[in-house]
Order: sequence, then C-alpha cells, then structure tokens
Amino acid sequence: MQMNLVRSVALRETKMLETVIIIVHLVVAIGVVGFVLIQQGKGADAGASFGSGASGTVFGSQGSSSFLSRFTAVLAAVFFATSLGLAFYAKDRAVTITELGLPDPAVLEVKPQAQPLLEDIPQVESKATEATESDVPAVD
Repeated sequence: MQMNLVRSVALRETKMLETVIIIVHLVVAIGVVGFVLIQQGKGADAGASFGSGASGTVFGSQGSSSFLSRFTAVLAAVFFATSLGLAFYAKDRAVTITELGLPDPAVLEVKPQAQPLLEDIPQVESKATEATESDVPAVD
C-alpha cells in the first residue's frame, strides 16, 4: 500500500514536470522565432561601409553582437535543453510501456484491408460506340 502511494506521487510529479517542460519548450520556441524575425540581417548595414551613413554601433557593422542576438542564443540553448528533457521523458515512457507488457506500437503489424467487392462499385451502363475514323463525335 505504502509503495503504491509513493509510486503514484512520483508518477504525478513526473507528469507535472513533463507538462512544465512542454510549456517552457513552446514559449521558448515562439520566443526564438520572434527574436529572429525582429533582428536586422548582417547585410542591413552594408551601406554604412560605403559612406551612406553610420552603422549605429561602436565596432562597425560587423562589430560585437547586440542584445537581441545574445538573447536569441540563450533562448536557443534553453530550447535545446528542453528538447533533451522531452526526449528523456519519451524514452522513459517507452520503457514503462514495455515493462507493462504492452506491445510496441512501431512493431505492431497492420493487416491490409480486404479488396473492395465489385458489387459495391456502381456500374455505368453505356452503349457500345461504333469505331469511326473521325475525331469528331457522332451525333445521334
């Protein structure tokens, strides 16, 4: 009884942690996409090197990375970490399914469907057409 209670609590905490990781994963994924779209491309300040204006940074157009690029890199690292965490939980769930004696879904055979009966297909009754040498259809 005591062992089942401990296992139940551990399973519930694991499920809750997996849900939190999924939520963080989705928020970070949306954040990465948003921050990548907000940033200017490296070629955006290319005109500054030809004298058409200042690049807006101390180190020039190819200078040190901005806040947006650093934050995007941090979000990408968090996305990578949450991906590894979700892979761990997926593996753990697959091992649990195997321990319970359930068959692996990837190994299950799918039986092919029986061929449809010809009676189920509606038949079109048509008149036999005469073979003609012309490409123009005959009018009755």
